[in-house]
Amino acid sequence: MKKAEKSVAAMVAVFVLQIALAVYSPRLAAQAVAQRFVGTITSISGDTLTVKTDSGEAHQVQVPGSAVLKRIAPGQKDLSTAEAIKLSDLATGDRVLVKLDPDASGGTPQALQIVAVKQTDIAQKQQQEMADWQRNGVGGLVKSIDTNSGVVVVASGAGPTAKTVTVHIAKDTVLKRYPPNSVRFADAQPAPLNAVKAGDQFRARGKKNADGTEIDATEAVSGSFRNISGTVTSIDSASSTVTVKDLVTKKNVTVKVTPDAEMRRLPDMMARMIAARLKGTLPTNGGGAPMAAARPQGGPAQATAPGGGAGAQGAPGPGGFAAGRRGNGDMEQVLQRAPAITVGDLQKGEAVMLVSTEGANEVTAIKLLAGVEPLLESPEASRNLLANWSMGGGGGEEGGGGAQ
Repeated sequence: MKKAEKSVAAMVAVFVLQIALAVYSPRLAAQAVAQRFVGTITSISGDTLTVKTDSGEAHQVQVPGSAVLKRIAPGQKDLSTAEAIKLSDLATGDRVLVKLDPDASGGTPQALQIVAVKQTDIAQKQQQEMADWQRNGVGGLVKSIDTNSGVVVVASGAGPTAKTVTVHIAKDTVLKRYPPNSVRFADAQPAPLNAVKAGDQFRARGKKNADGTEIDATEAVSGSFRNISGTVTSIDSASSTVTVKDLVTKKNVTVKVTPDAEMRRLPDMMARMIAARLKGTLPTNGGGAPMAAARPQGGPAQATAPGGGAGAQGAPGPGGFAAGRRGNGDMEQVLQRAPAITVGDLQKGEAVMLVSTEGANEVTAIKLLAGVEPLLESPEASRNLLANWSMGGGGGEEGGGGAQ
């Protein structure tokens, strides 16, 4: 073969190889990704599991007798301490990491290895995390931040319980930040301290000093959101939108309410008691002791959690608003107990307070509170109340377990 012909043949060969790589590389990449996934077991039928990933995809996987099954504790990453289990030990609700057998044949993928975290273990760890956020947590609005010294000054609490807390951030402090459209702890992502700015909502837990004015944080989460207090000017239930006139800017804001938004209405007596607490004028029971706040729907009285910190978002645990008998009442717990409502329950002209995504004319509600007319008599205190309500710590393994 002549030199020129060899050159042409080589070019053709390279061209064909490039085409082959262009066609098959995506397939190979997709196959590689599909060989491993994390999710929650939604059903078990014989030796076949259905696993739903966090992105909503459902995978069926057969578990042959040769598959290696392990169980670890929530948050554990080292398999050296994992416990060997059987297929019968798995249950719906368990979190699993599934590694597929690339050499298996048949219509249903087969598992080569499964690492599981028991649902009850996850729930127990979440409760422990929530309790620790309550006891050793502090939250509020960032007043100032010094990234060089690792100091964040936070305005915490509302009304008579308002105080300034200095949060010390160390090199090993776990820092996370909420995305703009969520205050779910599970959605928070790692972020550096310089991502935090004045006005942000900030929550930290760690070792406090005696009076709770300083804390050495082991974990902290922050986020930038918009707090709006205003009156409802129009309601569109069909499109799940509400127009609110902001009392600060005097401008209308279109608020989109998604299914993920939390909406509650304060009963009138509860609103008045909270307003009195914010203004420091809570009535007494005749013997000098403050009266306990109204309990929605006849619920039992609750003792304030140690430290008075707000718990995880939606946590129903200890920490009711016992009118300050034991220091800081847990306002977030009170608001969480208020009756849930929908867009259709709102009325034109009523006052609302909400936490939303950032935006000038259009925002998406994250949390919305109605029945707040008495609270708006003390706007600054109410703003701090809203800030404390909107943020929550959480079980660090929420939705994730250790099978990652």
